[in-house]
Amino acid sequence: MNFKYLMSLLVITVFLFNCSSGGDDPSAPDPTTVTYNGNIKSIMSNNCTSCHGSTPANGAPMSLTTYSQVKSAVETRGLITRINSTSNPMPPSPNSPLSNADKNLIQQWKDGGFLEN
Repeated sequence: MNFKYLMSLLVITVFLFNCSSGGDDPSAPDPTTVTYNGNIKSIMSNNCTSCHGSTPANGAPMSLTTYSQVKSAVETRGLITRINSTSNPMPPSPNSPLSNADKNLIQQWKDGGFLEN
């Protein structure tokens, strides 16, 4: 009887240990990681490139079509300040402002080190 009890306890312990580990794979990508290709590129394409295209239009001072251009705009041209501005927002009226979710993604991208992929 003790042998059955010990074996049952061992099986339950192993089962609980395996279930509680959560299957964390350190090589798996973090689903909260924000990258240019995974998140930011589509925000730029959907909201910015009509003016900030490969050939800027409507008085836009620069293109925002590549990783390096968008990163540079965040680092040196105040892009985050402009998208968060209430008095001089980007994109300008009559266009709709970026959603708070999109603004937050751009900030997270910067805070996360401007990952490309």
